[in-house]
Amino acid sequence: MKKPDANPVIARNRKAAHEYHLGETWEAGIVLQGPEVKALRAGRASLVGGFAMVEEREVWLHGVHIPQYSQSRWFEGGSRRKRKLLLHRAQIDKIERKVTEGGLTIVPVALYFKDGHAKVEIALARGKKTWDKRQTLAEREATREAQRALSRRLKGRRD
Repeated sequence: MKKPDANPVIARNRKAAHEYHLGETWEAGIVLQGPEVKALRAGRASLVGGFAMVEEREVWLHGVHIPQYSQSRWFEGGSRRKRKLLLHRAQIDKIERKVTEGGLTIVPVALYFKDGHAKVEIALARGKKTWDKRQTLAEREATREAQRALSRRLKGRRD
């Protein structure tokens, strides 16, 4: 029997790789309320449109959608409220310095559980220009076509 994945990913921000050049990454804890944890365990979250900001030497996650858990009685937070990220002081200082000096932004890349705690992977990112996005898509399409040609050749067909 296959062993379950140690860190099952709840949500991945695939759009971030398309919109940004991703740089250095960190793993951060996230402060959640009870019903939010249950909603995450049910696998319901979206990182699209999410970003993080350093405010008063603390990192806050904005725009991440964690819907209300359907079985909870009440929840007074809102699905897109800002949530505090838990990082070491040295990490926060390094992130703040790079963001202010380099014009970078902080984007969430993945949301998952690790040893029973909700974690979010954040990355420093620089926005891509339109031609960068087109170039990335063209490169991806070229590698796919090369893989298809190699697969056809190995199967003995020549198209």
